[in-house]
Formats: sequence, C-alpha cells, structure tokens
Amino acid sequence: MRSRNFATLKRVAASGLLLCSLQLPQRINAQADPQKVTKEQFKGVIKLDVRDSKADWASYTPKKAPAGSPNVLFILYDDTGIAAWSPYGGRIQMPTLQKLADRGLLYTQWHTTALCSPTRATLLTGRNQHLTGNAAITEAADGFPGAHGRIPAQCATIGQILQQNGWSTFWIGKDHNVPEQDVASGASRKQWPVQMGFDRYYGFLGGETNQWYPDLTEDNHFVDQPYSPEEGYHLSKDLADKAMEFIRDQKATNPSKPWFLWYCPGANHAPHHAPAEYIAKYKGKFDDGYDAYRKWVVPRMIAKGIIPAGTVLTDFNPLPPNIANPGDYVKPWDQLKPDEKKLFSRLAEVYAGFSEYTDAQVGRVIDYLEKTGQLDNTLILYAADNGASGEGSPNGSVNENKFFNGYPDELSENLKYLDKLGSPDTYEHYPTGWAAAFSSPNKMFKRYSEYAGGTADPLVICWPKGIKVHGEIRNQYHHSTDIMPTILDVCGVEMPTTFNGIGQYPLSGVSMRYTFDAKPNDPTKKHIQYYSMLGTRALWKDGWKAVALHAPLTGKGKFDQDEWELYHVDLDRSESKNLAKENPQKLKELINDWMEEAEKNLVLPLDDRTAVEVLTIERPSEEAPRETYVYYPGTAPVPEGVAVNVRGRSYKILADVDIKNANASGVIFAHGSRFGGHTLFIKNNRLYYVYNFLGIKPEQKFMSSVALKPGKYTLGMEFIRESTGEHGEQIGKAKLYINDKVVAEGPMKTQPGKFTLAGDGLCVGFDSGDAVSQEYKSPGKFTGGTILGVGVSVGKQEYNDLQKEAQRAFQKD
Repeated sequence: MRSRNFATLKRVAASGLLLCSLQLPQRINAQADPQKVTKEQFKGVIKLDVRDSKADWASYTPKKAPAGSPNVLFILYDDTGIAAWSPYGGRIQMPTLQKLADRGLLYTQWHTTALCSPTRATLLTGRNQHLTGNAAITEAADGFPGAHGRIPAQCATIGQILQQNGWSTFWIGKDHNVPEQDVASGASRKQWPVQMGFDRYYGFLGGETNQWYPDLTEDNHFVDQPYSPEEGYHLSKDLADKAMEFIRDQKATNPSKPWFLWYCPGANHAPHHAPAEYIAKYKGKFDDGYDAYRKWVVPRMIAKGIIPAGTVLTDFNPLPPNIANPGDYVKPWDQLKPDEKKLFSRLAEVYAGFSEYTDAQVGRVIDYLEKTGQLDNTLILYAADNGASGEGSPNGSVNENKFFNGYPDELSENLKYLDKLGSPDTYEHYPTGWAAAFSSPNKMFKRYSEYAGGTADPLVICWPKGIKVHGEIRNQYHHSTDIMPTILDVCGVEMPTTFNGIGQYPLSGVSMRYTFDAKPNDPTKKHIQYYSMLGTRALWKDGWKAVALHAPLTGKGKFDQDEWELYHVDLDRSESKNLAKENPQKLKELINDWMEEAEKNLVLPLDDRTAVEVLTIERPSEEAPRETYVYYPGTAPVPEGVAVNVRGRSYKILADVDIKNANASGVIFAHGSRFGGHTLFIKNNRLYYVYNFLGIKPEQKFMSSVALKPGKYTLGMEFIRESTGEHGEQIGKAKLYINDKVVAEGPMKTQPGKFTLAGDGLCVGFDSGDAVSQEYKSPGKFTGGTILGVGVSVGKQEYNDLQKEAQRAFQKD
C-alpha cells in the first residue's frame, strides 16, 4: 500500500487532487467533510501499516449537544389576530395554549411581518424578511434583491445551525418558503426542508392546502394522504400523529439527543375545515356580530393585562376611501341582511372550530411529551404568523380562491352551502368584519404591515425547567426576527460568522431570553424594527411608530405621495391618536430611519400590484415556457407553478387513448379541484370536458353526443378566447373533439387567476386530492384502456393540425 502520511497528502493537495480547508472551525460540525480535517486537527498517528497507526475518531464524530440541552418545539399557526384566542381574552377556546400559558409566559407585544412566507423566513433565519428574499409570499416573488423568494446561503436556518450542533431537526406541516417553480418532482430541491437543515419533513410545501384532501410531501417526495375523510382523516390529526412518530423514532435510537421540531399546522389559514362536532361547539357564539365582538373583547383583554387600561378601540375602516382597498371594506353589522348575518356567523363558527380542533391535536403531542418525561426540558413556543386574514372579502366566501382571482362573491351562491360549511364541499373564508374583530383593538388585519392589526400576534413561551415564574404577562416589544436568537441563546449555541464556507448576514433580531427573568413592564432590549408588505410600510423605534398610509394590492403606486402618521405606541397601544402634526421632528426622524433600514435590508422597490397581477408573474424556472406541453400517465401531479399556463389565452388539449374495453372510463386529464379546475374524462361511454369556474355551479360541462367504442382515438378539446369579462375572466367558445370531429360545443369562460394556491396538480390518468368535477369521485382512475400521453398547446397552431400530428405519433406507437 502506498504511504498515506501527511507529506504525501500535501503533495497530492499541491497537485490539485485534494483540497484541504485551512479555516475549519475548531469544533467540527455534524456534517464535517473528513477531507477538510487539517494536520493540526488530526490527533492520531498515520504510518504505512494501519497496525502501526492510531485512529482519531474525535475528528470525524458528529458534534454532540451539551448534556442537558433542551428540546425545542415551535408551534406556528396561520392567520390569527391577537383577540381571537381565549388566553388573550378571545372567544375561541384553546385549552392546550392555556395550559402552556399557565406554565409559562404570555407575550402581549410580539409582532410579525403581516404575511406568512416572510414571517416564516424571519423565524427560520433570524434575519429581516428582505434579507431572506421574502418580501411577500413566494408566489409574489418579483426578481429584485429582497424579493426573489429564495432563502440565500448567507441566511443559514435554525435547522442547519442546530443540526450541526447535535440536535435532531424535524419539520411538520406548512412550508411556504419553497419557490413556486421548485414545487415539482423534477425541480431543484435546494430550498426544500431536508436541504435546509431538517432531518425529516412531513407536510405541504405551498401556502395553503385542503384540510380534507391535502397535498402532502414526505422528506423529498410527494405522497398520498394515508386515509380518507370518510375514514376520519383531517390534516391537523395527521400532522400530530406524524410529530409523535418522528420524536418516538428518534428516541428509540438516540435517547440522549435533543430535538428541534418546527410544527406548522394548516390552521387557521383558509380553507377553514373542521369536524362537525367542533363546529357545533360554537353554534350561536358569534350571532351578536363582529361589531359587538370587538366591544366585548377589548374589556376582557384589558382585564387580562393584554392591553393597558384606557386602550382605545379603533375604527373598522380607518383608511380614507381614496386610499382603501374596496375588497378590505368592513360592512357594519347593523346594515347586514338577516341572511348575511346568518352566513357570517356560521363562517366564524367554522373558523373557531378549526382553531380549537387543531389545538386539541397539538395537545395530544404535549400530552405525549409529558407522559414520556420530555416536557420539563422542552422549550415550547406557540404563536401565529400574522394577523387575522381579510382575504374573505366583505361578503365572506365559500371558495377563497375567488379572492386570488379577483372575482367577487355572491350571497345567493354562498348561502347554498350554509349547512355544508367546514366540510369537504367548501373552501371557505369568513368576511373582513371578523378579521377586524379578531385583530382588536388594532386597525386592519393581515397584509397591512403599517398597523398592528396585521402584525400583532399571540406568543406563549413555556419551558418548565428553565422559566421560574408561571402564568405571567410580558409586555416587552419584540418581533419574529427575535425568535432564532432566543432559541440559540437557550441552547447555548452561537451563530457562526461563516457557515459551510459562506459568510453570514448578522442576525437582525435580539434574544428574548432576558424576558424569562424580567418583570412584566421592564424595558425591551429591542431598539428598532421596520415593516414593509405589499406596498404598506412602517417603522417602530423605541416606543414610537411612523406609518405610511397605503393599502396593499391596490396597484395605485405613487408611494412618494403617501401621507405619514405618527403614534406613541408605548402610550397608545392601538395606534388611535395620530401625533404627526404635534411632533413633526419625531416623524421626520422615523421616516429617515425607515429609508436607512430599507437600504440596509434590500427593501426597495415597493410593490402594491393587485393579487392577480402579482400571482400571475411569469417567473423563470429550469424549463423555459413553451407552446406545447406533453404529459404521461404514471407521473406525480404537476404543481400549477410549473404546469402549462392556460390563463388568459386560447388553448387545446389532445390525448392519445387506446380504448380496449367497452366499459372504459375515468379521468384522462385533470388540473385543479372542485373549487377551480378543468378535466377531460370518459363516463358511460361518453367523452366529457368540464371547466369548473371557481366552484360556481352549474359546472361548465360538455359531453359527446356519440358513444366511444373500443379503438384508438385522439380525444380533446379547444377553447377559443374571444373577449375579457368585467372581472378579468376570459370569455369564448369551447369545442369537444373525438378525432377530428366536433362532438359538443358552446360558450365558456375561464378564470383570470390560478386554479388554486393549494397545489392540486395537473394529473394524467387520475385526479389527485379533491375531484374537479362532481361527475366522478377522486381519484377517478382511468380503466379499460391505455393513455399514451396528453398534450396541451397554448400556441397558435390549429387544432386539426395538432390532431393530425397526434394521430401520426399514435400510429408509430
């Protein structure tokens, strides 16, 4: 054997065959490359013969966390205002959260970015949202330095840091920090959880999902849900089961190793789905309306110490009409029709049931930790990522996807679903009035970063072993950027200046650990925090706050003309008294500070374009857009972000199908769900095409007048766009084809925006998740023949020419 002493290694390195790191940290991390261990760090002996040599396992052993290090469990809800939950004075019962608050600390001035992806990026990295590339949700990435939608290598995650310091790391539930174009089987997985420092992952990668029929991913691949709603399935239950499974499996092999669990249920994001028995708990509880709720909850919040005595209840509609977004208007309760009151109350009941049901599932995990002796030394954080959501419009919705398509809800349509709310038949969201109520006493709600209604969120921290006092309030002002520094502080881990050879952005936040031993009203160690979201902006500094009047998603621009307001929030928690005229120097100071923070944190340019404009931006992916897309059976669903885009244009769908059985039936092509999508299928020997426009009944259905017999066919349809409707919908004519013959035709309209944000992908040979059409049940697998492939064309080529090409390809096969 050739000698492998270090002189030889040096010669090899000098020849360029081996690269040795000369700047390796003294403490080897959990993913250390053995080739990077320098001569000085290796403490063994290397001779020609292994029998004369001495190994040094210390150089190659994964780093262990210090003995007694805590586990960390972070439970993060969606879309929850500070006035919703019972520990904060709200009407929604949260027994598990209350149990943790009684054994820990409840924070009254913890703030977020006003939207989910950015807040989650700050929590994962400890950096401000724009430094992570997440100015808004990933679907709104616009290609600028602070808004590209990819967490950069300069922002190592809490998972990566703890993983390399001896913790097992798990991620359960929602992600929404993967670029939309990367949510695909063949795309890069660099931003998926397992590549971002998490040993295991189970959940959904997008911003929302159907709680009865979720789009699930496990580790690095898409998976089907384990059982059906008829068998008792609900995502909140499934996630709790998986959380316990991950911990149980880890303790079976590495019982001394601490773990970090990032636990993100789908609640309380739309669609609001819950078991009927939990919805029934709230029957009649919201019949007094959202105006009355606000007046009821504020005194309860004051009595609990959540807000100071004398806090003013602000107006429902604080923005002037020339600034406000009409879709965010709140209808006064006393001006509603009786049917509206009935519907709106029921929508709130479903939301409450969803929240409590999920809390009960989290409770199962907490009970498991207690029974297994792990609770005492587990740092638990229980929070929400932004204020209550106003995406249900002033009228509420049985299909939230209408909001993202800029399409209005109709009361008559929604009332049809009154008895089905919360079930698989709806994709609902409550009206803006409840968003404002659950964000009391503050102005506005989710998406509005200038006011606390969008950013003030619940946070409870419980650590039985490490927090001496129990059941106390903490009033120190803090932000989601402060969570990672707090966790690292508790775990005794320093944030490195370089990680995997990449220089790191400094942490934007400060540790909150000092609050564990502080008094409720001790000064905060936070000094400054900027806010910016979808065109809205503000800056908090040392108890003062400057606010620029601007509504999100209006497309109005003219940011240089925004009027600024000034609030002394240390004395005026609800931002009720504008002091801009009384203190112009302070306002000028804070405006200048905002501009400085914007420059440091890559905030500009500001973007207030409408939801449809932002969500339909063509973003580069690994595959360039093309005129014809071909899909084959047997592949995983293709997510909408990378599937063929038929929005706003004419298109054709052609499928080569060999029918071998007279009873052949099932889905040939499907994309979307019952709340928006389209599908080509065979039923009762007839060819069907259904375009489900935002779930509005009746479905746009086209059926062949002739029966399909065994044989080889090119089956397809064509949509010929003719005009644009009032709300951006495309109006035209559809034709259904068997070979080159038109077998059905008629008028049709298509959605202006996406089929869904939930990820119901494009499928061939089946329909994943929730069925697009009521004509069949999911998965509606195709049987009795063979689908060779399906092509979708958005080019100008004539249907007949495409059909001839398909036929030629068919004959070759």
